[in-house]
Amino acid sequence: MDGGDAWSAEGFETPKPVHTARPGSQLESETDPGLERIGRGKVRDLYRLDPDRLLLVASDRLSAFDVVFREPIPGKGRILTDLSRFWFEATAEIIPNHCLAGDWETRVRTEAWDYLQGRTLLVRRLNPLPIEAVVRGYLAGSAWKSYQQGEPVSGMHLPPGLREAERLETPLYTPTSKAPIGEHDRPLSFDETVERIGSGALAEAIREHALAIYRLATKRAEACGLIIADTKMEFGTNAAGELFLIDELLTPDSTRFWPRDTFEPGRAPPSFDKQFVRDYLESIGWNKQPPPPPLPAPILEGTRARYEEARQRLLGPIKL
Repeated sequence: MDGGDAWSAEGFETPKPVHTARPGSQLESETDPGLERIGRGKVRDLYRLDPDRLLLVASDRLSAFDVVFREPIPGKGRILTDLSRFWFEATAEIIPNHCLAGDWETRVRTEAWDYLQGRTLLVRRLNPLPIEAVVRGYLAGSAWKSYQQGEPVSGMHLPPGLREAERLETPLYTPTSKAPIGEHDRPLSFDETVERIGSGALAEAIREHALAIYRLATKRAEACGLIIADTKMEFGTNAAGELFLIDELLTPDSTRFWPRDTFEPGRAPPSFDKQFVRDYLESIGWNKQPPPPPLPAPILEGTRARYEEARQRLLGPIKL
């Protein structure tokens, strides 16, 4: 799974363009809120509202294999924000998150209102931790590739005889590094996560919270006819060292969603996420290094339809 975005100026990349304007694309004057942009991730832009609060804006940019593509997916940012907002509220009893209530609309340029609506979260300023908390309930993606090669999965050896997409006996916590844009994340053992964040207690808390969130989300998804094969979460701390859930949560960008009704262990199921794009890129033999190849219109539309399907199954219809 691809890396996400961080919610503090410290340690965040200097803003840089990640795609150029194309015929029919929105002008920057229509998307610029008129605030200082302090960070740009693969998908989200981060703006300073005041010293303690930030605006987190989900664009329609698409990333795959940690590379950002030129072509956007229309409406994608609103789907991501809608799902993240729902899941942040649903998991608030497990762990607090970065979302805040409050007015921001009067602080931005009126020309950008239409763009910002539905894709913007008001969030507290936190220190993002340099790991991604991945939970896997099924053997898929990079974990399946490692297993096929006889390699451990984040330092853990799985039993022999497992098939692709097979449900694991218990969900696995398989953290990764959080690489800069254009570089690839790598698996981490639990001990390596302790080294990176500097606290065994904090690393253990992240693991326990991530697993608890996965268990809660799995129940909701199964009731909606979906399987959550795996998902990625990110965490941050405030000045007092308290832990918060940040970034996005359980969206098609960060999660592998499968339909329950056609699921069959032993083969890769169709999915409502960006696996559709990954499969296309694998089929054309792209080396997964910048610059990315152009994406045909059917791939863009197929990806948008899969994101919307996940959103509708979980939350109901939305007008984009």
